[in-house]
Amino acid sequence: MKYFSLLIFMALLVACNKKEDQVDGSISDTPNILLIIADDMGKDATQGFSEGSIKPNTPNIDKIKDEGLVFNNLWVTPTCSPTRASIITGKYGYRTGVKWAGDELSPSEKTLQKFINEETNNKYATAVIGKWHLSGENPTINPESFGIDHYAGLIRGAVQSYYQWQLTEDGVGSLQTEYCTKVFTDLSIDWVNSQSKPWFLWLAYNAPHTPFHVPPAEMHAQGNLPDYMDGLDPMPYYMAAIEAMDYQIGRLLSAIPEAELDNTVIIFLGDNGTPNQVAQSPYSSSTVKGTLYQGGINVPMFISGKGVSRTGADNSLVCSTDLFSTIAELAGVNISEIHDSQSFKALLSSGASHRAFQYSEMNDGTDDLWTIGNGAYKLIVHATGNKELYDLVNDPYEQNNLIGGG
Repeated sequence: MKYFSLLIFMALLVACNKKEDQVDGSISDTPNILLIIADDMGKDATQGFSEGSIKPNTPNIDKIKDEGLVFNNLWVTPTCSPTRASIITGKYGYRTGVKWAGDELSPSEKTLQKFINEETNNKYATAVIGKWHLSGENPTINPESFGIDHYAGLIRGAVQSYYQWQLTEDGVGSLQTEYCTKVFTDLSIDWVNSQSKPWFLWLAYNAPHTPFHVPPAEMHAQGNLPDYMDGLDPMPYYMAAIEAMDYQIGRLLSAIPEAELDNTVIIFLGDNGTPNQVAQSPYSSSTVKGTLYQGGINVPMFISGKGVSRTGADNSLVCSTDLFSTIAELAGVNISEIHDSQSFKALLSSGASHRAFQYSEMNDGTDDLWTIGNGAYKLIVHATGNKELYDLVNDPYEQNNLIGGG
């Protein structure tokens, strides 16, 4: 009985200390970091951008946008795996070998989570919840072997059904029959609320990636949709998946205690452009996901929360690799540049200058090409030797190749 009472006392002491630290003590100087990645959500499907005329109802994502900073010139890669690899390593794909969806990240690469904890004496609890897609189609991979404290989610790149899919947690797989976007949120809520020190949560939804489907009715505002089948307009289904994700983001943020949420930096971005089936003007089905055109690589990113004192739009040139050093610096690592990553932490509080150029690339096994831009001009170089050059100031949607076809 004496030992039982002692255990209760110690548990209460830890809980009280956590709460006091979040309000008054050291944790308030060490922000929690919430990185939310949407899968296949381009500017034309996001509120706040002129591209696209059909927009989803996303009050929770809008709140992140409206209370923080909108990055207009983020470049990622045309598909999901290389964007994720660039964030988690701070390296371009030609250094890691991850240049297309399904490419495998070498276990020898040092991840952002491992780097942070090596540099801060394990100050942070880290988790990746949701889509991994950095180990090909191998279901036996446990992302925790990459130096991440906790992983639960979808190892592969996509699901055949949002209502029947394989969850991997603690290296063990299990068949799930609950809506995927909700399960990722439930897992995130449980993990965040079990932490006793600052945390870094990488929450990677697979929404709104195909398959087009009907989310639970309470999660979207697209009306009474029939089950999706070929021949139907996919747009309302795509919008419904985004709205369901937004609904779940709202659940997560509401579940975090107010003082802890006040001490959290929230980063929201898309991993690549919109799928060709739902591309909207001024993009076309041939200039979105899977291409190096702006519709494929220039995606939304919003940042708000602790330490973000600027609001509105920022037009600085940013690459997805830059999130590595930026998040590391937010976590207290004394770093401004590493590998291909340049921290833009200063932009969150002042109109500082950032990088002078952007870079992206792709190799899908057939087309091997790369692009570089300085904000005014953008060069695309094909392995065949053909080149394309665009004046992004006067031709932002790349209609006129100044080289005339190479």
